[in-house]
Amino acid sequence: MLRPKDAQPYVLATDLDGTFLETKDGKKDKLYRFLRQNPDFIVIFVTGRNTEVILPFLDDLFIPNPHYIIGDVGATVLHGKKLTPVQPIQNKITRRWNETLADIADVTGLDALERQPVPQERRMSFFVEPDKLPKGKIEELSKKNCNVIYSNDIYLDILPHSTDKGRTLTALIDQLGIDHDNVLVAGDTMNDFSMYKAGFKGVVLDNSEQPLKEQAKSLKNAYYSKESGTDGIFEALHHFKMIKKDNAIAKADIYGDADLVMVYHRLPYKEAVENGKAVRQKHSSPNGILPTLLGFFSEKQKGSWVAWSLSETRNPENFAEHVDVDKDLYENLQACRIPLTANDVKIFYEVFSKEAFWLLLHSFHEKVIFNHDHWDHFLEINRIFAEKAAQEAAEGAVVWIHDYNLWMVPGYLRQMRPDVKIAFYHHTPFPSADIFNMTPWRRDIINSLMQCDYIGFHIPQYVDNFVNVVCSNMRATINKTQSAAPRFKTYGCAIGVDSYATSITTELSTVALGAHPVGINCKHIEDLVETDSVNALYDKIKEEVGDKKCIVSIERTDYTKGPVEKLKSYMRFLEDHPELHEEVVLIMVCTPPAKGMKIYEEISQDIAYHVGLINGRFGTYNWTPIKFVSRMVPFEDVIAYYKAADVGWVTPLRDGLNLVAKEYVMAKQASGTKGALVLSEFAGAAAELHSAFLVNPYDERDMSDKLFHALHIPDTEKETRIHRMANIIKTHDVNAWGNDFLSEVNKTRKSGIRSVA
Repeated sequence: MLRPKDAQPYVLATDLDGTFLETKDGKKDKLYRFLRQNPDFIVIFVTGRNTEVILPFLDDLFIPNPHYIIGDVGATVLHGKKLTPVQPIQNKITRRWNETLADIADVTGLDALERQPVPQERRMSFFVEPDKLPKGKIEELSKKNCNVIYSNDIYLDILPHSTDKGRTLTALIDQLGIDHDNVLVAGDTMNDFSMYKAGFKGVVLDNSEQPLKEQAKSLKNAYYSKESGTDGIFEALHHFKMIKKDNAIAKADIYGDADLVMVYHRLPYKEAVENGKAVRQKHSSPNGILPTLLGFFSEKQKGSWVAWSLSETRNPENFAEHVDVDKDLYENLQACRIPLTANDVKIFYEVFSKEAFWLLLHSFHEKVIFNHDHWDHFLEINRIFAEKAAQEAAEGAVVWIHDYNLWMVPGYLRQMRPDVKIAFYHHTPFPSADIFNMTPWRRDIINSLMQCDYIGFHIPQYVDNFVNVVCSNMRATINKTQSAAPRFKTYGCAIGVDSYATSITTELSTVALGAHPVGINCKHIEDLVETDSVNALYDKIKEEVGDKKCIVSIERTDYTKGPVEKLKSYMRFLEDHPELHEEVVLIMVCTPPAKGMKIYEEISQDIAYHVGLINGRFGTYNWTPIKFVSRMVPFEDVIAYYKAADVGWVTPLRDGLNLVAKEYVMAKQASGTKGALVLSEFAGAAAELHSAFLVNPYDERDMSDKLFHALHIPDTEKETRIHRMANIIKTHDVNAWGNDFLSEVNKTRKSGIRSVA
């Protein structure tokens, strides 16, 4: 028995192109907001598209998801969430299509028509101009067991008999037990006419093609809207009294007062407890990114820095959400602190981000762990970050989001604040499509990133990879490209490309792209290199090393840095060159990972094993081949190691950029000491530092040979190479990086609002 009409849900059955996707501003659209706030209102996509082509819209956070999908001009009918066929309706259509195929098998000449280059199920679809319409073939087909539809003066569809949008929609509505009077249909072309003809209430949009407007005049339930697209649908919902209260629509957004909002996972200072009191400390990292980002908050410009702060609970009492960062230096900058528990940080950052995305981004896909519960937690934390950014931003503000652990913030933020300009910087590599697409949530992530106005990566290949991922998941057009040379290597390293896209457009948005390798704080190194503490340790190192050649390797304990591969290559080097025994020493510093990060326990043990193996096999009473350090080392000590080293050996298996390589070069340049840089061609810096000795870290022989060569080149060549690289590094230091990035952001549209159509 059917429920009473007034107890049943309302249904919107809508075409996509020119209709549900035709909106002046999809993120503030009244219809979208109404449907998101009224989840009982059943939405059915009724489209000519195949399921594959619909998928990007289903993963878009801001387009209301359908409860059901009728695709292929009525030949496909699916559940919206599971994307499984609605039975028995689908089986009946499939059976009719098989009957149609058998009946039209003797119709010749169809292969001469231009087939639409889109996936097609249970139909044949062609492009045919009106003056080339094969009327004879259409007449012949009309006598067969099939349905023929011509629409929009271009699309010719052959469908199963008794099949079109209207009849499939009718079968679905009847199977759901919904009164036909509770259904509103919306379309804009003649292949939508069957929905109106089925007897449902219908809106004929202002932007509909003329034949549909003419044909619908004879229908009693057709309403002609004054507006186009979603505005016209919303107008019709009012007309048919399917919306009872205007206050169902959200009120206007409330803006903050920050012109620049920095969204980073960490605060611009460290929070610590000393003697039972909360204190602030400077971050130990010398790379200069945080001071550089702080430098963009001028005296007049209001700013906010959104980051997490460890807390006992998510909603602590007497928690200071807003605090001054440094009133003397940044008068108008406040930190917006997000209280997260230790468990929040562990799951979101230390476990999920590292076990899933960090490894995937660095192409260690065989070690990746995908946990759907952790993904849900990741979404929750990203949504909180987005809410805080939306709360802080002034109208039209720039919101600058950093790195992969905040991938979903752009998506949530665009929904909340369509007015802001969203910039995103990716601090890690971005892998190729075949690697990235392994993640179960690839479309969610790409859809979120495509809500940005500007996205920056370290090097052109990462831009190229991102574009390929987008193109593999949705329809996209590359608008502009730029040559990689002379700024970047092209074919001279494993991660070089000759050109890359600087703008890409999908059916929902246009995003500008750029390559911006992070720089270092050159002045900081120049100031440190001749300090008493650095010189004292330098003298001590030189005394211990003596006349031996010194190789330095400084890196985090991480699979991606390739420490075990480096040790195996060093063993190969010592095997290849017995004449260098007691003539060379490797100083290897591996900064330990944070406690509790299980993914690094195995690699730590593997490093220790190989260090012991090499020292035990080759060492003598007078010589230890490897001096191994497994602890945090102050940056002043790092500079002393650089200064003392004849070779900087930087060989990650994959690295977004690698600042160690740049720091080594600057320490050699500033101190006037001679040295050579051996750099993995899979580190982003390899595409930027033109005079490094590039090496394949997967090839022990290449690693051994390049290390030998770097140790023995003449001092004049060392000096020339270091000088060239230092000029590159100083020209593109960390301040230039930030300025260049924001300059490109400011060239994008003044508003984040973009049309969906």
